[in-house]
Amino acid sequence: MFKKLCIAIGGFVLITLLLGAVKAAQIKEMMSMSHVQPPASVMTAEATLMGWKPTASAIGTLAPIKGIMVSADAEGVLVEFPQENGVLVKEGDIIARLDSSVEEAQLAAAKARRDLAALQRDRATGLLSKNTISQSDADTATAQLLQTEAEVAALEAQIAKKQVRAPFTGRLGIRQVNIGQFVGRGAALIPLQKLDELYVNFNVPQRALPQLEPGREVIVKVDAFPGREFAAQVTAINAEVNGQTRNIEVQATLKNPNEELRAGMFVQIEAALGEAEQIVAVPLTAVHYASYGNSVYIVENMKDEEGNEYLGVRQQFVTLGATKGDYVGILSGVKPGEQVVASGVFKLRHAQPVQINNDIKLPNSVTPQPDNT
Repeated sequence: MFKKLCIAIGGFVLITLLLGAVKAAQIKEMMSMSHVQPPASVMTAEATLMGWKPTASAIGTLAPIKGIMVSADAEGVLVEFPQENGVLVKEGDIIARLDSSVEEAQLAAAKARRDLAALQRDRATGLLSKNTISQSDADTATAQLLQTEAEVAALEAQIAKKQVRAPFTGRLGIRQVNIGQFVGRGAALIPLQKLDELYVNFNVPQRALPQLEPGREVIVKVDAFPGREFAAQVTAINAEVNGQTRNIEVQATLKNPNEELRAGMFVQIEAALGEAEQIVAVPLTAVHYASYGNSVYIVENMKDEEGNEYLGVRQQFVTLGATKGDYVGILSGVKPGEQVVASGVFKLRHAQPVQINNDIKLPNSVTPQPDNT
C-alpha cells in the first residue's frame, strides 16, 4: 500500500514539473516575441529648405481716420435734410437744418435797432463837432451801437448753429432722426466717415517690436474680398506694452480710394519682420506636441538587438519657429532632406518599425485656401 502511494506521489510531481517546464518555455517565447513590434503604416514628408520671410500674423480692425456721429449744436425741430443717406459731402455742406424762425425774427428786430443806433451815433458825432452836446452823450450813442451790433452777431451765430454743416469731406451714413422731430443739443443726427483712408489697428507680441518700425508694409486680408490683399503702412506704435497680454498695439494706414472697405471691418494682418531667410520646414501634422518638449519622428534604417536592419522611426526633439500655412519652421533638430512622419505621430514610439505608405498625399500648402464654413 505504501509503495503504491509513493508511486502515485512521484507520478504527480513528475507531471507537475513537466507542465511547469512547458509553461516556462511558452512564457519565455512570448517574452522574446513581445520585443518585436509590428511595423506601423505611416505617411512621410521630406524636410524642405524654404525661403521664408519672417512675418507676424495678427487680427485687427479697421477704424476711420476721420469719423464722427454728427450731432446738433442747438435744440429745435428738424425741418430739412438737404443730403440723402450714403452720399459724399464736402466740408461745409449743410447736412441738416433746424427751425430758426424765432431767431430770424429776433435778428430782424436787432438789425433795426442797430441801424437806428448807427444813425444816432452819426448824429451825435456831428453835434459833438459843433459843441452842441457833451462828450458823454456822444459816448453813450457809440456804446448803444456796439451793443446792438453784438446782439446781431449773437443771433446770427445762433441761427448758424441751426444749420448743421459737415466738419470734413466724407460719406454720410443713415440718419438717426426724422424730419419734424424735436432734437436736443448734442442729439445724434447722422454718421459721417472719411473712407478714402482707414486706420488698421492690431496687436503683435512684444518680441516682434524690434523689427516692426514705422514705415514697414503690412498685408491686410478681408474675408469680404477673398483672394485679395490690401497694402498698408505702419504709421504708429503704442508707447506701452499691455501688461496682461504682453502685446503692443500697432496702427497702420491703408489707402482706400474706391471706398471698398468700411470702418469696423474685421481683418487679418501679416506684417513682415525682416528679409527672407532659408529655414527647414515640415508639415504641421508632423509635430508631436507635448509639455516636456515638441518632437518629430524621423524615418531611417535602424538595427535591432541582434544586428538586423529594419526601417524604423527616431524620435527627435526640435525647436519650432514660425508657421506659414500648413508648414512650421524647425530651428534645430531636423536637417533638409530627412524623411519625417507626416501623419499619426501620436501612435508611434522611438525605434518602432514602420512601413511607408504614401499612396495618399496630404494637401499641404504655404498658402492654404480652406473652405469658408
